Amino acid sequence: MAPRFVRLFRKVVRVELLTTKLLNQQLTSLATKNQEVGTLAQNIGNIMKQAQKMQAKMARLQEEMASRTVEASAGGGMVTAVVNGKSELVSLKIEKEVVDPEDIEMLQDLIVAAVSEGIRNAQEMVSAEMAKITGGLNIPGLM
Repeated sequence: MAPRFVRLFRKVVRVELLTTKLLNQQLTSLATKNQEVGTLAQNIGNIMKQAQKMQAKMARLQEEMASRTVEASAGGGMVTAVVNGKSELVSLKIEKEVVDPEDIEMLQDLIVAAVSEGIRNAQEMVSAEMAKITGGLNIPGLM
């Protein structure tokens, strides 16, 4: 009877050792995953801080762009448009020599050309300044 008991006891000990080994492996795996989650949370926190800084810089840039202007002309300088960084027409200058009551269409075309070029220039100015903040990333919907 004793040898049978000894064999049974050894089997129980082996099962306990295997169970202990498996539990240790699972605990180690869980600890590693917990560490990874902590690192991930820290990384997300850092990304959020960077995004908030970028957002503040962009808000300052928007305010600054409202006061900065670009100029564009058409017809050899006969029509000049000044546009701000918000793509708003600030002023329009028309030389007397280009005003011909018999050719209003030409004057209209010159005005459209100068204003359109001014808006394009303003958008390029804003894009160039925005690229400085975003590191060249083209983020849709910004300005």
